[in-house]
Amino acid sequence: MSSLSVISGKSSEALAKRLSNKLKANLVKSEIRVFADGESKVTLNGKVSKKKSVVVQSIYPPVDTNLIQALSLISKAKEISSQVIAVIPYMGYARQDREFLPGEIVTMKVLGKLFKGAGASKVIAVDIHSLLGFNHFTIKTKNVTAIPDLVEYFKKLRLKNPLIVSPDQGGKERAEEFANKFGTEYIALVKKRDRKTGKVQIQTKNVEVSGRDLILVDDMISTGGSIVKATQFLKKQKCGRVFVACTHALLMNDAEKKIKKAGVTKIVSANTIPGKTSVVDVSNTIAKAII
Repeated sequence: MSSLSVISGKSSEALAKRLSNKLKANLVKSEIRVFADGESKVTLNGKVSKKKSVVVQSIYPPVDTNLIQALSLISKAKEISSQVIAVIPYMGYARQDREFLPGEIVTMKVLGKLFKGAGASKVIAVDIHSLLGFNHFTIKTKNVTAIPDLVEYFKKLRLKNPLIVSPDQGGKERAEEFANKFGTEYIALVKKRDRKTGKVQIQTKNVEVSGRDLILVDDMISTGGSIVKATQFLKKQKCGRVFVACTHALLMNDAEKKIKKAGVTKIVSANTIPGKTSVVDVSNTIAKAII
């Protein structure tokens, strides 16, 4: 039997299979039975390595269910393997990394204790929303980025004088990295979000994008509000086509439909969250982090 097992959570079956092939590891699948009251019963199918296991489970909606399943898989793996690495391609709760308003619970601090308690010796995430979240973990952590993989996808497209755009100042470094790897320029819009209502406003006045194809780059798209506002603003500036490149495409509440309606030609995301936009594979990037 292989000295390394990849244990596939239900939320990341395709990615886990690709990862096991890259690592030449034994793939162990899991079965989930959900009871009438919503409880998950997790069962492993296959032999788990006594040396090292890699649990692959993305924590996207239903977030709490996928989190409990991830912790259950880690706990079971730890009963057999001496070392367990948790690969969480999309880390739910990563936006709750600090106390923004008085009384708010820093949920990433809770997750840090849960992953350690379940038996993980290391946690690997892809483009975690904020590295600050990992500061609350006392076990080893690593964040890898899907940017090189996304760049390679867009290099194959025929784009007219492409420009990389961040929908806000918070994503400026991401856009800069994307632009440097792509070999073009970037800009970052100024956005203001109401912390209570979530309403987004673009405060940038004018940008020179006339006739250029644009790639809006973000780490994740949830409801798509920021992307819609940015696209509407850029279209008024007479730009060419608008593409969206993101690692995690949550696309909640008809977000994809709203984004397309705003004028986006195509949404391209990584396979950290499975879906029809998830055309960029990050298994090789994750494999390098494990090796």
